[in-house]
Amino acid sequence: MTLRRFTLSHDAKKQDWKLVNDATGRTVQRFETKADGTKGGVLARAVGPEGGSVRIEESHGGFQEERTFPRSSDPKKSPG
Repeated sequence: MTLRRFTLSHDAKKQDWKLVNDATGRTVQRFETKADGTKGGVLARAVGPEGGSVRIEESHGGFQEERTFPRSSDPKKSPG
């Protein structure tokens, strides 16, 4: 089973954070701050019931972390 992949990144043009479906390039949801996008269950709801993997970027590039929803879908081979 292949997980859907998403990226949460800062949009310098609109000065907010956007969650993008990596396969389609479409913005799924926007957040005023990074904290709004990563707090308690927000990403899980945005990704939807099918789940997926979300890569969270730093505000100036690079990746901070990756989260998998639901957690039971986390690949067993990956550390962490």
